[in-house]
Amino acid sequence: MHDYQWLHEYCLNRFGSSAELESRLPVPLSAERLRALPDDRYLSLISLRVFRAGLKHSVVDAKWPAFEEVFFGFDPQKVVLMGAEHLERLMQDTRLVRHLSKLASVPRNAQMVLDVARDKGGFGNLLADWPGEDIVGLWRYLARHGNQLGGLSAPRLLRMAGKDTFVPTDDVVSALKAQGVIDKAPTSQRDQAAMQAAFNRLHEQSGRPLCQLSAMLAFTVNH
Repeated sequence: MHDYQWLHEYCLNRFGSSAELESRLPVPLSAERLRALPDDRYLSLISLRVFRAGLKHSVVDAKWPAFEEVFFGFDPQKVVLMGAEHLERLMQDTRLVRHLSKLASVPRNAQMVLDVARDKGGFGNLLADWPGEDIVGLWRYLARHGNQLGGLSAPRLLRMAGKDTFVPTDDVVSALKAQGVIDKAPTSQRDQAAMQAAFNRLHEQSGRPLCQLSAMLAFTVNH
């Protein structure tokens, strides 16, 4: 795999200046800000990620105020009590995206948030404390303990929340394949470990957060 110097020079040549490159790179939140976000906001983000999956984001986002209303501001203590009959009633609410399995994921993910809060003191503590050198482990944790958080949903959720992560988008996967890190989309733990190791090397060489390295790799793919 090419080293960070190659990656940096490639991106500089593409955008013409350091200022232009930096303006295009995401910035993760600090551990302090991750800890400060209340659990209801994390449950809202988790639910938003689930509903966005496979749907037009603008449609889901436009309906989100109604979701905030019917799910009690995503207070996990209240949402976790919502049973099948309550969800069936929500299926009749035309203000919502009426997708039963996605609606059912909200109380299930509320239980995950409550479980984490009991063990860690808050969902934000889980994110803040999880080491970046094993971010794929956090993806797997969320997929295993949450509902409908498999595939790209976990890394995309973390990006939405501001937790530093790379995201294996089509462009990032193409860049890693071109550099011999993986040979297919990283669905197996083996491929995810190889991808994590590649990002860890780039981070050690540059000191940049994973999200910026992810964007820079994506920039090397020509369209």
